[in-house]
Amino acid sequence: MKKILALVMALVFALTVTVAFAEQPAAKPADTTKKAELAKPAKEKVKTITGKLTAIDTTGKSITVKSKKQELIISVTDEQIKDLKVGDKVVAKYTEEDGKLTAKSVKKVAVKAKKAAKKARKKAEKPAEETK
Repeated sequence: MKKILALVMALVFALTVTVAFAEQPAAKPADTTKKAELAKPAKEKVKTITGKLTAIDTTGKSITVKSKKQELIISVTDEQIKDLKVGDKVVAKYTEEDGKLTAKSVKKVAVKAKKAAKKARKKAEKPAEETK
């Protein structure tokens, strides 16, 4: 009798374990949204440089901007450089992709009124000094 009772208990235990595992939810499929997010390119980070326009390459469609810290060669469109000339002070907003810099915008910076007035005074003083 003890053997039969032990056998029945073993069967009950085996069925309980089997039912418990059967009730567990199936493993979730791999989350593909994370993979899709990783595949998307990162949001472009727009950088800015302010400096003197040292070169314009109309055939290669690029400009060279030299600031106090660095000198960059940036790809541009004809529309972005139509009113620019070498020596202008510019603000260029650009992005970098695979080591290539591409301009989002290039704008000429107006010379400050103070500096312009100072230059005008110096020019006005020179002829007066020469006549003495």
